[in-house]
Amino acid sequence: MRKMKLTYNQFEILLEIERNKMKLSQRELAKNTNLSLGTINKTVSELLEYNYIDKNNLITKKGLEALEPYRVKRAIFLAAGFGSRMVPITLNTPKPLVLVNGKRIIETLLDAVVKAGIEEIIIVTGYLGEQFELLLKKYPNIKFVYNAKYNEANNISSAYLIKDKFANSYVLESDLLLYNSKLIRKYEYQSNFLGKYVDMSDDWCLETKNGIITKEKIGGYNCYQMYGISYYTEEDAKKMEIDIDKVYNMPGGKEKYWEQVILDVYKKNYQIAIRPCYEGDIVEIDTFNELKAIDKVYDV
Repeated sequence: MRKMKLTYNQFEILLEIERNKMKLSQRELAKNTNLSLGTINKTVSELLEYNYIDKNNLITKKGLEALEPYRVKRAIFLAAGFGSRMVPITLNTPKPLVLVNGKRIIETLLDAVVKAGIEEIIIVTGYLGEQFELLLKKYPNIKFVYNAKYNEANNISSAYLIKDKFANSYVLESDLLLYNSKLIRKYEYQSNFLGKYVDMSDDWCLETKNGIITKEKIGGYNCYQMYGISYYTEEDAKKMEIDIDKVYNMPGGKEKYWEQVILDVYKKNYQIAIRPCYEGDIVEIDTFNELKAIDKVYDV
């Protein structure tokens, strides 16, 4: 018999219950999932009826089986760039390996991936790529892919090299300082992109309608400031493999950012959801001055 597909609300509540591994009240579930108490009560009743949870709000074997089709299989890190705005610190060190308060930037992401139980890790390297091998001591299951074109094409050249690996995968920019490790999850329901809602932004941001991204742009009002952490289902990954190839090989394609394939050039082929994050969850360090403001060891 074919397994029943979870609804979004069922998935989010079941995921929260599985992740906490302890009894949570309906109010705690509402707070943790940003769903209304009424929605929580209704959905918990459904999960009980299907025997996905027990009377103590703990996940059952059947519940774990229901989550399994949504398991994240791998994490792909894009780490080939030079990081020119971080000069002089990046003259000898790739930006993802820069220490911030004693910890390499990329390790804040890698630790979250490991904590979530995602075993397959791919890092696409380029500039000073050999330095990333020092990560193997702590993360021995990393596989490296070298992008020889990192200096002559944008990051779509990295996506092109691993275009057959996007299914059930996170894609992460490697220069994000992650403070909220819970953003990296063992399971994901749908293709999505992380963003923080802002009244106004002069940075890359996303317009949405009914929770689906409709436009990527620079600057805007009442939009989501985008962060480079996203996830893709197997269904979308099959289309991405074709579309990345098309864009990479079209005139001017090598100058594009890889996510423009799905959020701009071929956006009609996709329904990418926005996954909200909040102030303090992630910090982007774009310049050396911003680095000095966060870590005083560089302010000399």
